[in-house]
Amino acid sequence: MCLAIPTQIVELLAQQQARVSLDGVMKTISTALLADVAVGDYVILHVGYALAKVDEEEARRTLQMLRDAGATA
Repeated sequence: MCLAIPTQIVELLAQQQARVSLDGVMKTISTALLADVAVGDYVILHVGYALAKVDEEEARRTLQMLRDAGATA
């Protein structure tokens, strides 16, 4: 089973990369699969790649469900 999670872009980097934050945990990811991303966007993250954009409300709802299930801090 694979898990993709919503995360927020906090910084755009060179070479189609970005820094994201998930409950304060920072990670560098690839944005090469998306045409246009900006700081503040929420993306679906899977094994280091942003797969798709997701709206903020849906991202927050999904993150809350993961917290409720004990999957995140």
